[in-house]
Amino acid sequence: MRTQILELHTGGSESITDITSQCADFVAGSGDGLLHVFVPHATAGVAIIELGAGSDDDLLASLDDLLPADDRWRHKHGSRGHGRSHVMPAYVAPQTTVPVIGGSLGLGTWQSVAVVDLNVDNPERRVRLSFLTSA
Repeated sequence: MRTQILELHTGGSESITDITSQCADFVAGSGDGLLHVFVPHATAGVAIIELGAGSDDDLLASLDDLLPADDRWRHKHGSRGHGRSHVMPAYVAPQTTVPVIGGSLGLGTWQSVAVVDLNVDNPERRVRLSFLTSA
């Protein structure tokens, strides 16, 4: 298994960060296998989603509807509503797996790999990419 860590700065606001090109670069020329993408954080997730056509904003809006940034959360440290950031990975998992075919990501035409981060208190994120070869 081959592994690489990406360092991301997601900013001080809710964000969706496209990491598709970094994933593609990591597996380029690797043959067939699986790319595992994992965010080792309790307040971030990984989504495969269409980006740039409004879907990213729709995802953030739907997460805000589902998990409002208010005082209802028992997990209360950090900014107002921070507890929702700890619940979010139950909806947007901290990992995904993408097939790799001939050294290229096996994504659909409009699919991208993105880090979803609602935690405005921690803008520094790591993403572990792991390639498992089929051989």
